Amino acid sequence: MMKPMERRIFGLSLLVAAACVLAVPAGAMHIMEGYLPLGHCVAWGAVCLPFVVLGVVRIRRITAAHRKTLLLLAMAGAYCFLLSALKLPSVSGSSSHPTGTGLGAILFGPTPMAVLGLIVLLFQAVLLAHGGLTTLGANTFSMAIAGPFVSFGVFALCRKLKVSRRIGVFLAAALGDLLTYVVTSVQLALAHPSPTGGFAASFAEFLGIFAVTQVPLAIVEGLLTVVVIVGLESLAKPELREIGYLGGAA
Repeated sequence: MMKPMERRIFGLSLLVAAACVLAVPAGAMHIMEGYLPLGHCVAWGAVCLPFVVLGVVRIRRITAAHRKTLLLLAMAGAYCFLLSALKLPSVSGSSSHPTGTGLGAILFGPTPMAVLGLIVLLFQAVLLAHGGLTTLGANTFSMAIAGPFVSFGVFALCRKLKVSRRIGVFLAAALGDLLTYVVTSVQLALAHPSPTGGFAASFAEFLGIFAVTQVPLAIVEGLLTVVVIVGLESLAKPELREIGYLGGAA
């Protein structure tokens, strides 16, 4: 039987080993390094900035008012990291993968996910060679801003219409995932318009290729998010009530 300190050291060694194994060159994840023109990289980064600032403010308020929910916030970030690290090859310069941002958007709103998503994407670019630093702004906007806002809006609408909570969670997570790839298709089409059909033809082509892998992935992510939420409803009711998910004080 290992002592607590020995268990911590052993766990850390496993984490380092896993990072070394996973940190192999990836041809595509999110939008890869060098695939967008410099002007596009700067523009998408500038668009993300106010959302990230609002996210920092929101996270500070959440942690100040609800200290017990800090673990839930960290779990939402870890969930996003794990799901978005699972990639399937797709169009050149990108790939299909779950996003994992819907869970955090449902629990805490969309703006905290801008910060958590940015951190996730930065770690993946640096440690796993997934995506890139120059495309960080574009990837953050599609996965950590656009997707979470859709997830939050869909879940709020389902609540207002008195749709079953679990159906609302499923729709929010799945549609947020799909919207991420609609935005990614826009970003890629703006950067690489078709020589014959321009932006519209390029957008349709990117979106059609993404749909083959992303539609089933979105369904799987929606179902998995429901499973996670059901588990949280059993194990973390006081925290969920505190942040307003179960009808308590928001």
